[in-house]
Amino acid sequence: MTEIHRDPPPDPRLDPASMELDEAKARELEEKFDSEIRFRPLSPLAGQLVGGLLIVLSLFHYYTAGFGLLGEMEHRGIHLAFVLGLVFLVFPFTRSGYGEPVAGTPLRPLGIGLQDWALAIGAVVAVMHVPLIPLDDLAFRVGNPTTTDVILGGILIVVLLEATRRSVGWPLPIIASIFMGYAIWGPQMPGLLKHPGASVSQLVDHLYLTTQGIYGIALGVVATYVFHFVLFGVFATRIGLGQLFLDCAAWVAGRYAGGPAKVAIFGSALFGMISGSSVANTVTVGSLTIPAMKRLGYKPHFAAAVESTASTGGQITPPIMGAAAFLMIEFLGLPYTTIILAAIVPAFMHFFGVLVQVHFEAKRNGLRGLRPDEMPDLKEAFRRDWPTVIPLIVLIGILIAGYTPYLAAFWGITLCIAVGLLNPRKRMTIREVLDGLRDGAKYALAVGAAAATVGIIVGVVTLTGVGFKISYIVTSTAGEIAGTLGAVLPSWLADVKGLTLLFTLIMTGIVCILMGCGIPTTANYIIMATIAAPALGLLGVAPIVAHFFVFYYGVLADITPPVALAAYAAAGMAGADPFKTGNTAFRLGLAKALVPFVFVFSPSLLLVAPGFTWPDFLIAFFGCIVGIVCLGATLTGWLLTHMRTWERVLLGLAAVLLVAPELYSSLLGLALIVPVLLRQMTARRLSPETA
Repeated sequence: MTEIHRDPPPDPRLDPASMELDEAKARELEEKFDSEIRFRPLSPLAGQLVGGLLIVLSLFHYYTAGFGLLGEMEHRGIHLAFVLGLVFLVFPFTRSGYGEPVAGTPLRPLGIGLQDWALAIGAVVAVMHVPLIPLDDLAFRVGNPTTTDVILGGILIVVLLEATRRSVGWPLPIIASIFMGYAIWGPQMPGLLKHPGASVSQLVDHLYLTTQGIYGIALGVVATYVFHFVLFGVFATRIGLGQLFLDCAAWVAGRYAGGPAKVAIFGSALFGMISGSSVANTVTVGSLTIPAMKRLGYKPHFAAAVESTASTGGQITPPIMGAAAFLMIEFLGLPYTTIILAAIVPAFMHFFGVLVQVHFEAKRNGLRGLRPDEMPDLKEAFRRDWPTVIPLIVLIGILIAGYTPYLAAFWGITLCIAVGLLNPRKRMTIREVLDGLRDGAKYALAVGAAAATVGIIVGVVTLTGVGFKISYIVTSTAGEIAGTLGAVLPSWLADVKGLTLLFTLIMTGIVCILMGCGIPTTANYIIMATIAAPALGLLGVAPIVAHFFVFYYGVLADITPPVALAAYAAAGMAGADPFKTGNTAFRLGLAKALVPFVFVFSPSLLLVAPGFTWPDFLIAFFGCIVGIVCLGATLTGWLLTHMRTWERVLLGLAAVLLVAPELYSSLLGLALIVPVLLRQMTARRLSPETA
């Protein structure tokens, strides 16, 4: 498959100024391609009202992060009330509502329909009913709801599903509705799925009045942790930290073959430290790297695929990792530092996997790196932007010291604002600070509605116990398949226990990807952690390993057609075919599909998993490195020179065998590499011009 222009580009020289980050353009692109922050056009007065409410929401979270959280129900309730109220004001009922702003009329106050105002007010009233109930009274009413509780709880469930449909799409509300139907019609379910069932009143009571439903862990994590780190990322980008990251990436990787593509990888890795959004990472870094890649000879769809694949790594890159790190804190009861330590090596493997394929493509097609006059001056970049690093260093330092993540985010945001106001090179105005507060809260709306809806699913799981039933069904099916294969394969290659785990992982990974094609990564992770991760636990997989597995496969959906949001955003920027971009991005990101299997079979790769030893870690690390190189060579057709078909087949088998849990399979994988490597070295020596 040819990925590169054969004709020389008309203007092969890159101006270093073309790598200057235009933040306004990046925000415009993000709003264009990310449906979760694309609001309906608002009249001037409605825009001021919505902007003011968004700023108040950010100030509420900023204040509570620094000066103390409210009670659990109060804090989550206020957050959800803002979120649902704003969702109905900014997301229209249908796509036709994204037309021109509508002037205000008696039936459309401020240009927003009466039905939307009614839904917004109803949502706020229903949400705030529970936090306003005294705790002693609330404890008595759990299991004994009043008529008012049931009515308002029912209203909240309905408006929540509608808010999620508007902001995220149909799949998540449909899944939540199916789970509620399962809770009510349990006696009619077949086989293992059968259960006594719950009345509508019992279901509403469980979802509305307890912290195991709508006000549960998912909403709590978003309101307590995620919001603050998203706000930090917005301000860190505003003060110029993103530009410094890109300059560092260009200096490190730009000079080598296929330079701009490698800049995209390193830049996305660094930018991912302050942005947990795949689409935000894609449009920000891609606004610079995609034009540069196209100018040096990459075809548009390949340039877009490189950027989107690298950018999905933002969700697995410490310290922010989207919402996953904070959710794992709550699910696993582990310190934040433990989670980010566990994420380091797998994140490195993802970026290394993309880098390997990009390097082989560049060598195969003879693409040059950046010339010295096209490179940024790193000393000048640090002299100019060194203050922008201070907030990130302080934030990481506070986290390592063991303080709460939201306190670390509070000081990070505070220092970002201070640097922005005091930096003479790029001084922020008060207006720009307010814009940052407004834009930071934009991201909270869709993810907040989705988190509360996921609470419905989690609530049904805890009410009915269906999670354990699904886990049993999955492991039993995997065991049957493993037993059949185990009777055929030699025992030195694989045993039934290892095969059972392997097929459980495969089934779990497929479900994660399919779920991720329709719902946000955060929601996908919570659902799969509730339902699928226990299946891995039944097979002896440590909880932290199981959670990382389902999370990584959920993230893979961002570059997996037919949805592939990050890939499609990059395709729009590059003027490329979206589906072709998605297919190429999936190929480039296959290392992300390989690595989770490695750290399940070799948990030492996560650094903090139970039973960690340095010898086990080093064996797993270098085995994974070799496997990723084999996979990259197989997919691109290049190692040291052009590869023949039999070489690609052998290296593909070697990549798979190096992941397998048995020592013999790993040794067999290494043995398959030897003839390929010998043939490649001989061919390169005979034809050095192809190297």
